[in-house]
Amino acid sequence: MSLNSQDLDTIENYNEEQRLSFLIQQAIEHNSLWILADEHGCVMLNTDDEDCVPVWPNEALAQRWATEEWQQCQAEAITLNKWFSRWTMGLLDDELALVAFPNQQNQGLVIYPDEFEEMLKKAQRKKGRK
Repeated sequence: MSLNSQDLDTIENYNEEQRLSFLIQQAIEHNSLWILADEHGCVMLNTDDEDCVPVWPNEALAQRWATEEWQQCQAEAITLNKWFSRWTMGLLDDELALVAFPNQQNQGLVIYPDEFEEMLKKAQRKKGRK
């Protein structure tokens, strides 16, 4: 799916639940998630309670976030197989959560990695039945 700037603005203005649904739908459709990373690793966000890794549904939306202190970062794809085999347990082991598709106001749902994996796998099963 090729998105123009207006499409990106519209999608980014979805509420948190809509952005989570879009993230999951796009991850299943394209078999990947996107993070921002630089030579030191992936971008991290902090909430009052959690340290989090933000994830986006596509490269364009992730790269839009690479501004100011993150301008040196590049969007990096992670296949779902790699996410399931390494990222979920790695995030849990490091006691990290994730932020589902944060918008430009730093708003996004904080989700634990095992819960997110279950959401993705449920969506995969549902897609497989169609």
